Order: sequence, then C-alpha cells, then structure tokens
Amino acid sequence: MRKNLLLGILVSLGILGSLVSCQKGGDSGVTTAKEAALQKVAAPYVNHTVVATYSAMADAGMTLLEKTEGILAAVEAGDDYAALMTEADAAWRLMRKYWEQSEAFLYGPASAHNIDPHIDSWPLDFNQMNALLNDPVRMAQIEEDGGRYVGDVLGYALKGFHACEFLLFESVEQGGRPVGTGHPHATNLTHAEAVYLNAIVEDLTQQAILLEYAWAGEVSADKMALLDASEIEPYEDNYGDQMMNAGKAGSIFKSYQEVAEEIVAGAINIAGEVADLKLGNPYISSTAEQRDYIESPYSCTSTIDFADNIRSIQHAYCGAKAGDACVSDYVKQQDAELDTEVRTAIEEAIAAIEAIQDFENTAQNNPAVKNAIDKVSALAEVLNKDVLPLLSE
Repeated sequence: MRKNLLLGILVSLGILGSLVSCQKGGDSGVTTAKEAALQKVAAPYVNHTVVATYSAMADAGMTLLEKTEGILAAVEAGDDYAALMTEADAAWRLMRKYWEQSEAFLYGPASAHNIDPHIDSWPLDFNQMNALLNDPVRMAQIEEDGGRYVGDVLGYALKGFHACEFLLFESVEQGGRPVGTGHPHATNLTHAEAVYLNAIVEDLTQQAILLEYAWAGEVSADKMALLDASEIEPYEDNYGDQMMNAGKAGSIFKSYQEVAEEIVAGAINIAGEVADLKLGNPYISSTAEQRDYIESPYSCTSTIDFADNIRSIQHAYCGAKAGDACVSDYVKQQDAELDTEVRTAIEEAIAAIEAIQDFENTAQNNPAVKNAIDKVSALAEVLNKDVLPLLSE
C-alpha cells in the first residue's frame, strides 16, 4: 500500500493578488515589505535546499548504479562481490538519506509526476516479485530493457527504494515474513535477482535525475546520458524558476507569500505523515497491515529515515546552508517567540526519534515511539496553527 500524505496542503494559495502589482509585459513589482522579505527566501530555498538535495540524491544513485552493474557482472562471471555489496549498501543509504531529506518538498514535480509513489512505495508484493523472478520471458525483457522496463511496466510494489533494499540487505524469515537484519545481503544472488536489482537501481536513479531536472532545468552530461539511453524525456517544469519568479508572467505563484506558504505546507504534510502513519501505524499495530507498516524493514534504518524527514522540515524552515535567508527569518521578525518555539520543536522531534531503539521490532506500544509521535505532532501543530496564519496576515 502506498503511503498516503495525511494532511494535504492546508492553505488556499489564491488569495494574495493584492500583494503585487502588475507591470507592463506581465512582470510584477514587489510592493510590500513583506513581499520583499519573502522574496529573499526563494532563491536560497530552491538552490541550496531543493536542487542541492536532489542533485546529491541523483549523484548517489549514479554511484549505486555503478555498484549494481559490478554486482551483476560478478554474478555472471562467478566472481566474489562481497566488497561491491557493502559499497552498494552504503550508496543506497546515502541516496536514501537525501530522499528522506527531500520529503518536506514532495509538492510540485515529485507529486505531479508520481515520482514519490514510483520510488518509495511499500510494503513489497513478494508473491508478484517471486513470480517475476521465475518468469524467463519477463526477466529476459528486464535484462534487455533495464530501467525502462521497470519504470514503464512494473507496479509500484515491485520497484523503487524498497525493492532495491530487499535485494541489498539480508533478511531472515520469521512468522512467515522476511525480517531484516541491516547487514549486507549474502553473496548468493541468483542471476535473475542481480538483473532485477540492477534494473531497479537504473530506474530509481533515472527518477532522481528527473526530479533534479524538473527543479533546476538542467543536469550534468552523464546524468542526461542515462536518461537519453532509455529515451526518457525530462520534465520541463522549471519549478525552481517558478518559485524564484513569483508574480511574474509564466509563474504559477502569484506572490512570494504563496511561495512561503507552499514551503510551510510541505513541512506540515511530512510532519503529519511521520507522526500519524510512519510512527503511528507500527505503534498501534492493531492489524497485520499496521504491524508491517515499517518504512525500511531490511536495512533497519527507519528511525534514520524519520529523523531525516524532520531535517527536511528544518532545512525548509531554517535554510539548508548557514546564512541563507529563510522562512524562519521572516517569522522571527514578526514573532521571535514563535520562531524559537518552531526551532525547538524541530530539535525535540529529531531527538525523540533518535532515542527510539530497534524500532523495526519494538514499535508496538513502545513509550519512546509514543513520545516521538507527540513531539512530531507538536511540530505539525505549531506550523499549522501559528506559522501559516502569520504568513497569511
């Protein structure tokens, strides 16, 4: 089942036409001190938070692809690939880190092009996966077409981070289901599994590149070559330009206030998801579905994922690069006490998540998990009930 964003965008973003005045040719002039302050936020947010994160994620994907290509070659040659498996695990963890630190900005291209569910759906469909791996006709197609076949044909429950995770990390069967150990997978992959792993990673990396391109409008030559090899056309969203040119002709944003509201609404969405679904479902565990709603069950990095989700909020609100103009600056100018409350709530949420031990096996009714839920919920509440209203004043 695809994880669902719980809260949705909580503000209406079409109410701010009075903040900007149209000039000749459709360009807008910033006419208020508020707009001038929030305008300063847009470029650092786009370049140093969003694009930098997606670029690093795609870079890690390129490394991961290189490692899985090596694993496939080793399997075919009968060579040892234990070192490559360890290196691939590290590359997966790094790519995963940047993805989780991007989840405060799942709006825009990640949602519009279904990249979020494409690469981050769980749990896996083991029955379909086993059927696929034992189907010589389909496996021949995957071997021939690689990531393009994975991206175009396979369902969400058969690709992305978690299908890759299952093949990279060792698991043992308990109670009729695989339980992860967090250790590199044993070097006993079948040829079909090695082919499948490499194709999944190729598709995963292509999707990361598409995200980078959709925000930045360009990527490096080697990344573009990977898209071209599969005849994948990049998305021409130019979403970063849309944000940085709010109020101008061609931008979907009528003002920089809308930009700031989009940033904060994205943070609220992921805070709600972490509290109510990612932490909440395993904590309740009243059904098998809730019990198995573990985000990264084979690498055993779920709490790392959750903490990085809150860091994505931190980067969105405070800026990812020291000294950057950010939403926090504006909030602090208007209400310094509120800004301190938000920053404290972020830090407390991260600390509470990182205090959880062995989440994958102990989440149900765990007081540490409940404390983390409460801290993340408090963060979502202050952003929703205090920060958004302040921005819309």
